[in-house]
Amino acid sequence: MAQTEINWDQQIPLPKLSPFHAKIAVALVALLCFINSYDGDFVFDDSEAIVNNKDLIPSTPLNNIWRNDFWGSKLSSNNSHKSYRPLTVLTFRLNYLMAGGLHPVGFHVLNIGLHSLISALMIDMFSVLIGGLAYDGNGNRLNHAPKASLLAGLLFAAHPVHTESVAGIVGRADLLCALFFQLSFLTYCKAFRGGRESEENFSIHWIAVSLLLCAAAMLCKEQGITVLGVNAAFDVLLICNVNVYELSQRLFLRRKAEDVSERVRTGLLIRLALLAMGGASLLYARWRIMGTGPPAFTEVDNPASFAENVFLRIVNYNYYYSLNAWVLLCPWWLCFDWSMGCVPLIKSAFDWRTAWLLLLWCFLIGLISQALCSQDSQRRRTLTLGLVLLVVPFLPACNIFFRVGFVIAERVLYLSSAGYCLLLAYALGHCCGRWSRHKGLLRASLLALLCVYVARCALRSHQWRSEQSLFTSALSVCPLNAKVHYNVGKNLADRGNTSAAIRYYREAVRLHPTYVHAMNNLGNILKERNELVEAEELLAKAVLIQPDFAAAWMNLGIVQNSLKKYKEAEQSYWNAIQFRKKYPDCYYNLGRLYADLNRHLDALNAWRNATVLKPDHSLAWNNMVILLDNTGNLAQAEAIGREALKLLPNDHTIMFSLANVLGKLQKYKESEGFFLQALRINPNAASCHGNLAVLYHRWGKLELAKKHYELSLKLDPEAPGTKDNYNMLRRKLDQLYRTTPP
Repeated sequence: MAQTEINWDQQIPLPKLSPFHAKIAVALVALLCFINSYDGDFVFDDSEAIVNNKDLIPSTPLNNIWRNDFWGSKLSSNNSHKSYRPLTVLTFRLNYLMAGGLHPVGFHVLNIGLHSLISALMIDMFSVLIGGLAYDGNGNRLNHAPKASLLAGLLFAAHPVHTESVAGIVGRADLLCALFFQLSFLTYCKAFRGGRESEENFSIHWIAVSLLLCAAAMLCKEQGITVLGVNAAFDVLLICNVNVYELSQRLFLRRKAEDVSERVRTGLLIRLALLAMGGASLLYARWRIMGTGPPAFTEVDNPASFAENVFLRIVNYNYYYSLNAWVLLCPWWLCFDWSMGCVPLIKSAFDWRTAWLLLLWCFLIGLISQALCSQDSQRRRTLTLGLVLLVVPFLPACNIFFRVGFVIAERVLYLSSAGYCLLLAYALGHCCGRWSRHKGLLRASLLALLCVYVARCALRSHQWRSEQSLFTSALSVCPLNAKVHYNVGKNLADRGNTSAAIRYYREAVRLHPTYVHAMNNLGNILKERNELVEAEELLAKAVLIQPDFAAAWMNLGIVQNSLKKYKEAEQSYWNAIQFRKKYPDCYYNLGRLYADLNRHLDALNAWRNATVLKPDHSLAWNNMVILLDNTGNLAQAEAIGREALKLLPNDHTIMFSLANVLGKLQKYKESEGFFLQALRINPNAASCHGNLAVLYHRWGKLELAKKHYELSLKLDPEAPGTKDNYNMLRRKLDQLYRTTPP
């Protein structure tokens, strides 16, 4: 278990720092890499996981965090992604409470701090995995590879593939998972504080704590359970010093049982049994929580998993692995999303891209042979543990055990990159040992590599500061990705540049002809531009492709209503409600259709349904008041208006409509109060000044009427009827002035 100081470690051209100073140096590098993302916005998946997640709001019961998935949906729902990460959501909620709302700075600062802490703790992990587990007389852990662990820690801290996990707030799940993963591993190490004799005399207490920390990692992200595999490999290779290759040879050659038992001791079997039982219990609990089974992903999320030919499916999976390896090796081409045509499927064994997966496996087989068959025991252990740390955390994302919802996801490489950094540090250390005469050149090369990493991190984290820069940065990396064009278009539309948005939406539909969300958004823009015929065609195609697309049905109904296809519009609205039972906006638009058809009772019922489903639906409340006012039901209009203001006490549009009703009921004082309150909230509302002037005109307060007529005309000189009323008032005032004695 204990080892002497590693010879090649001394050849690495880095200073030999104390453990504390090494951790500070690594944490500062991590901070330097990502500090410019601290004031970024909520981007991409942050909208669903944070901005629209009601579980973050203090008024939402805290218990909901344990019942819902990462995105705030009920785990029992068929639409749930089944990503159960309550501890991560809890940290989001704490951020919300501390900041007093959705202010992204606090979220980003915590992410950067977590990455710095994890990078510092990696020093301890790397020192054990490279230099072995040894303690001094006081029980303090010794670091037999101070320079190698420092180099691996620096590479991890500055690796650009971490940008998505650090600069993207949703990456908090990966960060927290990695933190508890490390703590679980380091706690497992504490079970062997007694030296070599503790192979048999180990602490059950620390193993139990390690299992609890594994559970915490799993409650942050599902990947956390893989720490059990790393702990098991560490136990076999480092604690028990088992030569896996030699042991397998003994088993295959059927040597005597006692020969094998020399290698596999009782203590090891007990510890492995504890890890296995702990892992099985966690998996069972996770399966029970998941409820309705695994999430349902579509072909666009992971096209290879839908390939009918098993051979081609395996080929594409391996091609994905090679792309992940390339992202680790050369993290220049990074993208927020790799789906929807970004990585075209390999459809033939003769596709030139199969060379990449052959190259990957040739390299891995060579590395594995060195890890298993090398005569150098230290090399065997380090390479094997490096491969374990590289591969085991990646297993949940490899499509072997279940289908995943992505092609490549940089965030899932956060833990695996630690294994890559360990192997890279080992390779660089041996190069330094062989080429010790060129220390100056090696030092410059290492410094250059770290500088390139830091610069790339700074550039990439800057791109993650806003959706505009993030989405546009992906156009050069994945020009065939329809989702990239869709997101660029959506961002442009949100910023009011609909002309440019149309171009990107059209390109998204061209690249992916069944992209219903792009069709829906493009149809909406064309609807606003009054290009109704093409909008109807797009939306009709969208619902034909995906019949349960409720939003597209509603938008199709709006377009058909504008085209005066009232029967078709009504059916479209009811289709939308059929597929989304609680759809207040659809009830609101259905009410508008009924109002256009003079089906007043149906309109009122539709708007009432909208307010039941969404009590703060201002437009539905306001339309009910206006419709009742226009049909002469003033008492009912007053009652609805007052009910609405109890729920929306600061809604100036409802105040305005209620004030009009009260004026007609000759409740002038109350009407005046609501008009003035509405003007305090929205002082530049020309219509409010105009109608208040009409009230004063009826009430006989002619000077006040004159004042508000003039304010209304100043704000809107073309206000309908206001100029005529003002002229009428002026004539009346002139007449009064002439008849009034001096």
